[in-house]
Amino acid sequence: MRDASMIRFFYRNFRSYYGYPVLIKPHDSFSSTQQGRVHLGALMALLVFAVGLACAWWIISQPPRIERRPPPPPTPPVVNVMTVVQSPQSPLLSGFGRVEAEQTAMLASRVAGQLERFGEGVLPGRVVEDGAPVAYIDQADLRLALEDAEAQLSNAQAQLALENAEQQRARSEYESFGRQLSAERRSLVLREPQLRQAQAQLTQARVVRDQAALNLERATLTAPWKAMVQERLVGAGSLLSQGTEILNLVGIEQFWVRASLPGDALEWLAPGSQVMLTSRGWPEGATRDGTLVSILPNLEESGLQAQLLIAVNDPLALETDGPALRLGDVMRVAFQTQAQEGLIALPSAALRPGERVWWVDDEDRLRSTTVSLAYRGEEEALVRSGLEAGQRVVISGLAQPREGQQVRVRSRGDTPASDRENI
Repeated sequence: MRDASMIRFFYRNFRSYYGYPVLIKPHDSFSSTQQGRVHLGALMALLVFAVGLACAWWIISQPPRIERRPPPPPTPPVVNVMTVVQSPQSPLLSGFGRVEAEQTAMLASRVAGQLERFGEGVLPGRVVEDGAPVAYIDQADLRLALEDAEAQLSNAQAQLALENAEQQRARSEYESFGRQLSAERRSLVLREPQLRQAQAQLTQARVVRDQAALNLERATLTAPWKAMVQERLVGAGSLLSQGTEILNLVGIEQFWVRASLPGDALEWLAPGSQVMLTSRGWPEGATRDGTLVSILPNLEESGLQAQLLIAVNDPLALETDGPALRLGDVMRVAFQTQAQEGLIALPSAALRPGERVWWVDDEDRLRSTTVSLAYRGEEEALVRSGLEAGQRVVISGLAQPREGQQVRVRSRGDTPASDRENI
């Protein structure tokens, strides 16, 4: 209504200004206002549409323009280096070995008879001293055999005494005869064959007697050395024949560890070298000492590695402090080696294919050299030649190195090379 009043006001003034009579009807005034609004809206829409078409044509007609800028210079990679020094060095040789017995025996009966009983404390897992009785065989038959042998020996001794008397009588008769006989006939006259026969029978009887006494002694089985009983193979009351196995014994004074190492490590070892042994089954930090006994001539079948024999005294720790070794256990062995002069120690990761090493010069540029190795292990390598003391060798941080490439040596606060490579 307010808009209509304003229209009437302007219309009246317009008519009065130009001298026209003013006559306004309410209905005509409202219709004119509505028509003006429609014409104005259509004009504005047409104007917006035209402006949009013009902008679209301009955008389509103008190709995109990309401003080309020179690429920024590449950032030198950050590398980890170590300054090498020459000094007496020795490798850390380690490997694995299996425990085995130095002495083992299947104790068998040397006479036939019935097993009467085992010695006191002869049980699996128990220790028996050297020479201690471990089993007893029934001795009744053996005693009778000894008595019979002694009787035969007495008989043979009597026969020899009688023959000696006969020989003296024959000699007296021969001398009183006064005639010389040939050597053969004189031997028969003097009963020399009979004397030798009596002496042989005496020797034979003595051997039978000694054998019977030895069999009686062997009826008591004794330990050949200080040992541990592994197993009883028969029970008391069993009827034994000669050679029947009774006990399985293992010597406990020394065990062996058969270890394996690569062949190139043998030049650092010699019999008598000290060895440190550890096992997963032992308490943390527990170790045992051993001695390298020998380097075996044959290679290991699976990995074709050299085999070494290590001796460990008192393996069951009966007289010393420390963990006990068990037969069949897998041990980790670490060898003490003799140091050599003028070697440089490097991490094995610093070596590239072809025994190549990258180092950084005074201008922080990469240089490479080929080195000669004295030893190469999984974690450490010893360089004999190709590097000089004081050189900065790259140990990590290189992905694709190039000769003369500019690098940045790591300083405190830089991102670790391993993290940078993973980004």
